[in-house]
Amino acid sequence: MALLRMFALAALAVLTLASVALAQPARDLFGAMHSPTTGPEVPVGSYAKGCIAGAVQLPTDGPGWQAMRLSRDRRWGSAELVNYIGALAKSAAQDGWPGILVGDMGQARGGPMVSGHASHQIGLDVDIWFERMPDHQLSANERETLSARSVLKKGTRDIDPKKFGEAERLLLYRAAELPGVARIFVAPGIKKSLCAVTWRDRSFLNKIRPWYGHDDHFHVRLSCPAGVELCVNQAPAPAGDGCGAELDYWFTDEPYKPSDKPPAPPLTLADLPKACTAVLKAD
Repeated sequence: MALLRMFALAALAVLTLASVALAQPARDLFGAMHSPTTGPEVPVGSYAKGCIAGAVQLPTDGPGWQAMRLSRDRRWGSAELVNYIGALAKSAAQDGWPGILVGDMGQARGGPMVSGHASHQIGLDVDIWFERMPDHQLSANERETLSARSVLKKGTRDIDPKKFGEAERLLLYRAAELPGVARIFVAPGIKKSLCAVTWRDRSFLNKIRPWYGHDDHFHVRLSCPAGVELCVNQAPAPAGDGCGAELDYWFTDEPYKPSDKPPAPPLTLADLPKACTAVLKAD
């Protein structure tokens, strides 16, 4: 009886610890992981509520690109995302773009982050700066201290033509035309600038979506890899080029009104797909 009681107490302790982990903010749990799981790549869940098994790390430098903010350890993602970055650098070079600076991707096992992003959780999101890559290999200090600068006129929602012009528009065109892209998020003024140009084919504009806070970089989101059932795609963007009333809305005060709702509590492990618990605990 004493032995049975001991096993029962041990099992209860394990369950209690598991319950504590499930209730703990997932950002703390995933933020503490600095190595990926072994085994196949599997994005799990949705862009703002998920994780990734088998992530790969973007090298610090590559042909036509350099990674920024190395101390954050957010250079992880799917193999598709790493390949996309290389493909974008190669494509943009055809227009004379000197190289891209890569901001945040995701964490080693994805999941929520302690700061900065609600999405970037399943290894399919990356931020690309509008700053041109310098003509030298950046030092560790430069990668931490150089900043992406807004391309908008100060105090307005419109682009500054001195900071955003044909070269930047072509970079976004190249980014949207590569295979696998679901959306690219930019500041409304940037979208407006793209809409004002006469393009031979405007279909790429459907993927360029206005969103808060994207005035110094653009956020590329890839679609889920084919055949990965645990990965949840975002709903398709509305049909059309997005240059009409839906863009006009972003130049009203309505999107920027403070919310009267209390802030949502941080996601816990219990809020994520069950497979993310296995991803967190895996070797």
